Amino acid sequence: MLYLDHAATTPVRPEVRAAMLPLLTDRFGNPSSHHTVGERAAAVLADARARVAAVLGMRPGDIVFTSGGTEANNLAIKGIAIAAQLRRGAPVHVVTTPIEHESVLASCDHLARVHGAEITRVPVDATGRVDPDAVAAALREDTVLVTIGYANNEIGTVQDAAALAGVTSAARVPLHLDAVQAAGWLPLAGTGADALSIAGHKIGAPQGTGVLAVRGRIPLEPLLHGGGQERDRRSGTENVAGAVGFATALELAEREREDAAGRTGALRDAFIAAVLSAVPQAQLTGHPVLRLPGTASFTFRGVSGEAVLLELERRGIVSSSGSACAAGSDEPSHVLLALGIAPADAQTAVRFTFGHGAVPADPSGPAAADVPADPAVPADPARPAAPAAPAGPAVPSAIDPATLAAAVAASVAAVRSGP
Repeated sequence: MLYLDHAATTPVRPEVRAAMLPLLTDRFGNPSSHHTVGERAAAVLADARARVAAVLGMRPGDIVFTSGGTEANNLAIKGIAIAAQLRRGAPVHVVTTPIEHESVLASCDHLARVHGAEITRVPVDATGRVDPDAVAAALREDTVLVTIGYANNEIGTVQDAAALAGVTSAARVPLHLDAVQAAGWLPLAGTGADALSIAGHKIGAPQGTGVLAVRGRIPLEPLLHGGGQERDRRSGTENVAGAVGFATALELAEREREDAAGRTGALRDAFIAAVLSAVPQAQLTGHPVLRLPGTASFTFRGVSGEAVLLELERRGIVSSSGSACAAGSDEPSHVLLALGIAPADAQTAVRFTFGHGAVPADPSGPAAADVPADPAVPADPARPAAPAAPAGPAVPSAIDPATLAAAVAASVAAVRSGP
């Protein structure tokens, strides 16, 4: 099985598992305990915090370990806005865009519903890019936060972080970048952001690990209250093993980033060109150039995206129709609608996301992703379901763009022809 849904989650790297194992067995202390075992755990946690800070170009005290990207986004948006509202003694204003991850949009909705905040959603263009000048025009005297995704999770479009930071810095408004999809692909240090959210399971760390990096000068109201861990910003016993796994994965991702981005970006471009050539009425979504190296997303007008996914899986290819956090919803993607794509076309969307280890297959040798374009179909016209998938999908690194595009074309054609 070829796994092409790395934007949803990635396998844990062997180096990460090795780094975590001692902390799940012998070195199991609570870092808040005032004895030798606890102090050793606290030292390990402090080391992980410093390693993360070094990659992000921030101070160790700026790092808050969380349970993932959703919690990090919630803490950044609610924490900064509520702290500002408490200082001001009046409802506040937050600026975002309509294509953000559900955790960003829902956090903004919570601020409006519960705290009386006013939310401005600055429109994006047809490729998913937001104009920094439009963000500047949306700022007001009571604006306390701009929260925007560094790179979009569905279409892969990358925003101009430096220009956005220039706008917010000039206005003295904190900028939060949701960098969950950007980590491992784009530079994280030097963005100019005041807060960054990252999820471990997008870069080879376990699910349930993450970080909010927030400048120490930015007041932050905690969402979790209790023992005052994480410098009173996130109470609860710290996940020391998870923090070490996250730090290890982030260091590896940053070390390999430039090579992975160049190699995977070339593979992505070859795949996109092959799909647009092979599939009638295929349309690329997102920016054609300013997009994540591992993301290729399309609409296939006239067919159901979910039906295409089922056909692809019959051919041993696992992909998705968009955000895993919105899976199961019958509604068209809010991201695609914001780009001006018609609802009917938005429901034809399919997203392919490559991992950091993807390389073009060697034509002279066996291709790890040499998938059949037209697998045997049972004689029964009802097309019974394919056998259950193996317990865990293989994650081959060698991919043949032409063969993969042929499988996509065959899957779309099978849906068009019907049972």
